[in-house]
Amino acid sequence: MERRIQVTGDGSHTISIPEWNVTYHSIHGAIQESLHVYIEEGLKYKLSKKSDVLSILEMGFGTGLNALLTLRECIRERKNIYYQAIEQYPLTCTETDRLNYAEQLDEPVLQSCLMTLHSVPWDEDIQVNPYFCLHKTHVALQDVSFSRSFDIIYYDAFDPAVQPELWTEDVFGKLYNCLVPGGILVTYCSKGSVRRAMKAVGFIVEKVPGPSHKREMVRAIR
Repeated sequence: MERRIQVTGDGSHTISIPEWNVTYHSIHGAIQESLHVYIEEGLKYKLSKKSDVLSILEMGFGTGLNALLTLRECIRERKNIYYQAIEQYPLTCTETDRLNYAEQLDEPVLQSCLMTLHSVPWDEDIQVNPYFCLHKTHVALQDVSFSRSFDIIYYDAFDPAVQPELWTEDVFGKLYNCLVPGGILVTYCSKGSVRRAMKAVGFIVEKVPGPSHKREMVRAIR
C-alpha cells in the first residue's frame, strides 16, 4: 500500500493513501485538527476535572502527532499520563523522519521526542520521560484485550466510509467498557450513524464545535 507525505492547510504534514483516497489528518491542518479535537476537547477537558494520573487510549497511532502533542502538554502542566496507542500498520522510519511537526510548532526539541515515540519497542510500557509512559500495541483494535481502564479515548480511526468495521456498536461497546465512569471518547467524526452506535451502547453523546472547516465533532461520555 503506497503512502505519501502531504502538506496540509496549516503547513504541517499528514500521510495520504492514494489507493483509499484518505489522509491520516485533516487536509485543512493536521496540527490544528489534533490540537482542537484531542488536546482541547479531550485532554484539557479532562485535566480540568481530574488532578492525578490520567490514562489515555489512542486508536490510530499513525504519525504520532496526537501522542506528541499530549507529551508536550503533560510536560508543560507536569501531569502524569499513561498512554496506550493501538496501530496495526506502523509507519517506517523513513516516513516518520520526514514529518515536520517540530518545525511547524517552532519547538526543535520535539523532533527528538517524536523520534523516540516512534522508535521505542512495541507491546511494553516505556517511560519516555518522568511524566509520560507509552505503551504501543501492534494489533488490530478488534483483537486487543485491555488490562486497564482509561480516562480518555482518542478515537482517530479512518473515516467510516473507508473502515466501517471500526465504527460499529460492537467496537463502541468494547471501548465503553474500558472507560472509567465519567471517562470520555473524543473523535473528529460526527456522522449520525456513528452517534447512534455510541448511544446504543450507553454513551452520552455531545456534539461540540469542530476544528477549522468542520462544523462539529463528538465527545462521548460514559
